[in-house]
Amino acid sequence: MSPQSEEAVVLDGITVRYGKGGSAVTAVEDVSLTVRAGEFVVLVGPSGCGKTTLLRIVAGFERATSGTGVVQGAPAAPGRGTGIVFQQPRLFPWRTVGGNIGFALARHGVPRAERPARIASLLDRVGLGGTAGRRTWELSGGQQQRVAIARALAAEPQVLLMDEPFAALDALTRERLQEEVRALAASLGTTVLFVTHSAEEAVLLGTRVLVMAADPGRIVAEVDVDLTRDSATDPAALRGSAEFARLRGELADIMREAATAA
Repeated sequence: MSPQSEEAVVLDGITVRYGKGGSAVTAVEDVSLTVRAGEFVVLVGPSGCGKTTLLRIVAGFERATSGTGVVQGAPAAPGRGTGIVFQQPRLFPWRTVGGNIGFALARHGVPRAERPARIASLLDRVGLGGTAGRRTWELSGGQQQRVAIARALAAEPQVLLMDEPFAALDALTRERLQEEVRALAASLGTTVLFVTHSAEEAVLLGTRVLVMAADPGRIVAEVDVDLTRDSATDPAALRGSAEFARLRGELADIMREAATAA
């Protein structure tokens, strides 16, 4: 993996409008943000405030009407040091688990002879060792999402974009994957930009939370999350701590205000 710049993601004055004339809709307006290398930044806010739009700008899937997006010192573009995980796994059902990851490795120029070892290593990272030969439809929803995460990590992205990746999962699986993603990002030094509607999830995962409001989409608040989270931290103890409860409550209040902001 190539060295990261100090500023992994920089959005400057991003405005996105759809349509023309009187029927034009402004999805986001004059949004600027910076994500430093190794940060886990969470975007929260009501539906329609532009969280996913900003992720698509960073991924290079969409162009801003005005403003600039820079990832690792270069203009945002598909595959430029970024990996993305969607709300649904979006796996290829006709491919095996290993085949899905192998497809991503092939697209990024990994020689065929090296792929089996890389696939095994990636599956081990997400707790699915030994499943390379299985069909995706044989896996549970949580396991499929782990495969999607492994596929996103296949190109060793410097920036990982996650768009409500656990929203469709049951509570127990969601909690387990939250811990796995947080620990994995920390161990790899990956920069993460994560979208969620949940104040609890934002505080649990993020080192910094950006709150958005809608009509038009814009950032209205920032909350720093200063919690001790290392390999020795008990997730249950963290969730049950007074500081966690305080931050979750503070963020929830800000989110409620943002949801009603004009």
